[in-house]
Amino acid sequence: MGIQTRTLPLLLPFLHSSPRHVAHRRSLKLSANGILPTHSHTLLCRHSSNGSSAAQPVIGQDSVEVLGHTYPRDDVTNITPRILAKVGRNLHNQSHHPLWLIKERIKDHFYGAYTGRGNPLFSVHDNLSPVVTTEQNFDSLLIPADHPSRKRGDNYFLNRTTMLRAHTSAHQRELVRSGLDRFLLAGDVYRRDEIDATHYPVFHQMEGVRLFTNHELFSRVENGEDLSLFEAGGRRTAQKQQCHTLEAVKLVEHNLKSTLTRLVTSLFGKDLEVRWVDCYFPFTHPSFEMEVRFRGDWLEVLGCGVMEQELVNSAGAGNKLGWAFGLGLERLAMVLYSIPDIRLFWSQDPRFLQQFVLSDIHQPVSFQPLSKYPALHNDISFWLPEDERGREAGRESGRERYTENDFYELVRSIGGDLVEKVTLVDSFSHPKTGRRSHCYRIVYRHMERTLTQQEVNRVHKEIESSVELELGVVGRY
Repeated sequence: MGIQTRTLPLLLPFLHSSPRHVAHRRSLKLSANGILPTHSHTLLCRHSSNGSSAAQPVIGQDSVEVLGHTYPRDDVTNITPRILAKVGRNLHNQSHHPLWLIKERIKDHFYGAYTGRGNPLFSVHDNLSPVVTTEQNFDSLLIPADHPSRKRGDNYFLNRTTMLRAHTSAHQRELVRSGLDRFLLAGDVYRRDEIDATHYPVFHQMEGVRLFTNHELFSRVENGEDLSLFEAGGRRTAQKQQCHTLEAVKLVEHNLKSTLTRLVTSLFGKDLEVRWVDCYFPFTHPSFEMEVRFRGDWLEVLGCGVMEQELVNSAGAGNKLGWAFGLGLERLAMVLYSIPDIRLFWSQDPRFLQQFVLSDIHQPVSFQPLSKYPALHNDISFWLPEDERGREAGRESGRERYTENDFYELVRSIGGDLVEKVTLVDSFSHPKTGRRSHCYRIVYRHMERTLTQQEVNRVHKEIESSVELELGVVGRY
């Protein structure tokens, strides 16, 4: 489940030499959304997650090469070298990484709780490519053409028809179409977002799907042979879809909620307090969010619901009805292991990683903070593009108008993981001209050493010059 299950997004390998990244940045001459324009020099961006040279991402002048495939660039391409360097890292598959621990605990729960003839009923898929088509990411999930989640400013596109998935739900239809009716799916997902301790442009989701035939759902119900999943001439209400019978939906909803309650209890403990909140997702109805009472606060941990029958039908399973859920691995890991900053998940510091080398995946562990190095902050203030100029610039380039995500992405692409947080501290409208200005505070902190003010100033100056050049704003500094 994607769209609104906001787990905790991510950022980039920790910078060990800020000046080198800053100098490299100037040679890229990125355009307004932090992408390489077609006239720029070819950039090679290489990374291997397992020490092999097989799937090294490359951004070229006319194409993007990732995971062994080449995709032509066009006016929608907005993938950046820093984001592309994350593809293939697969933190959720690295043994003893905290995200791997959470994934394995969820997998172990389903393997133990749901078996048939001694075999697990749920299959697990955790190595599907994050490169998907826009049809997979949006249309297959019935996401309307005007839905805000489709915006270029919120996603990473390789080109107009191909992107990095924004949610693992992009694979739901293909897995159901392959004949699966019970499965778990885990993977990295990519969204442009704000910058703070709980948001990062790359994060990890895990979701589950279960489909029922008429016999499977009603076999334990008295006179179940007289009941049906579907009805003709029904109507859509807050409780069900038009083609479903109310009794079928209530049974599926009960199965879904009891399944997830058992799951979170296995993670958080037996005395857990749970509540359900009605919500909206384009691909489920009815839809719910689960919140758990943890350390005195209500925490949203997952989204779920009864799958839209149109989606199930399109996957060739029209005789079945099902549920789906999705959760964020970072959110669970941060809560369960007391990890304070989402950037830590990308750390290769042994002092962090060795804390999660456990003999038993269920062994309790609480993160012991590394020495917290001091933070430094600089402010940046600028006038936003005037409306008329913004509209014309957007039409000429084919881009959307300026958004805050453009600024966040530019800051990420320059500062990387040196940037801990970006906060809008002031918004001002000129009383005569109506022009608007924003002032942001950028907090810098290295996770593994002390930064100097000189280092921070170099990065900040680069941000100041780039924000005018690439976003069309006018600096007030």
